Amino acid sequence: MTDKKQILGIFQKFEHQKVLIIGDVMIDSYIFGKVERISPEAPVPIVAVKHRSDRLGGAANVALNIKSLSTEPILCSVVGEDSKADAFLQILEQNQISTEGIIKSPTRITTTKFRVIGNSSQMLRVDEEMDEPLSSAENEILLQTIHKILEHHPIDVIVFQDYDKGVISKYIIEKVLEMANGIPTVVDPKKRNFHHFKNTTLFKPNLKELREGINENFEAHETEKLKKAVEQLQNELNCKYFFTTLSENGVMISQRQISGEILHQSIPAHIRNISDVSGAGDTVISVAALCLAQNIPAQQLAHISNMAGGLVCEEVGVVPVNKEKLFNELTK
Repeated sequence: MTDKKQILGIFQKFEHQKVLIIGDVMIDSYIFGKVERISPEAPVPIVAVKHRSDRLGGAANVALNIKSLSTEPILCSVVGEDSKADAFLQILEQNQISTEGIIKSPTRITTTKFRVIGNSSQMLRVDEEMDEPLSSAENEILLQTIHKILEHHPIDVIVFQDYDKGVISKYIIEKVLEMANGIPTVVDPKKRNFHHFKNTTLFKPNLKELREGINENFEAHETEKLKKAVEQLQNELNCKYFFTTLSENGVMISQRQISGEILHQSIPAHIRNISDVSGAGDTVISVAALCLAQNIPAQQLAHISNMAGGLVCEEVGVVPVNKEKLFNELTK
């Protein structure tokens, strides 16, 4: 894909799109430091702290990726009534992302992942979270909020970003798909709701999630087993596109044809200096959603999304894709 004019047209259309993102949000909290010695108290490295950083994680990182491409994201989720929720809302506002879809609940805590980075390598992660499903009352408030947003905003695509932290459930999925009324829907699934995402437009598991979905073990290079697994799930879930990310083996997008046959197309990974794969899946689903809203052909959608995911792996920590870098890579 080397037509600069075509790519420019795609990027210009990003600026006129609106995306509704539903899912689990969190704060990715980083401590960056230097390691020069081992603790005398235990055989562990001592990290001398240089600086700290709180970033948007989970579905909020999808919103940040979409914002970085000059598109308007509207995020719907449930956080706690705690200091971390206040910090989360402040980061949204700093990034000019709407907070109208964020609900505070006194019965929940705001998920926070603490990462210690020493000498540019992750040394420890500590998670503070709860993953119980939303209560019936919380579900109804969330659905009312989603309905209000769909009524007042011309949404081009809906993203379900599931991290198994309780915001997304079978009930929420079914009700939102009823509300969608023709709006394309894309899914980044996790195990708990994997088989509940029926009749969506694009479904994007990674290899691990795909294997868990059919309870079989195989490798990315076992092409026939991979295709068979995809076809089994694509028929079960009745999705038009099945987009499988395969880490260093690139991606495979599978499209159901009018005849019912499934056409598989593979895109290899680009050679990168990988620093951190955190958040790459968020970037891939973000770009895929924007391309889907423009009805971009499947192979081009996969190519652009794969390129974006690779770019963020060159950075340390969870970061959104850089629009200028992505454009330059695509036009080389």
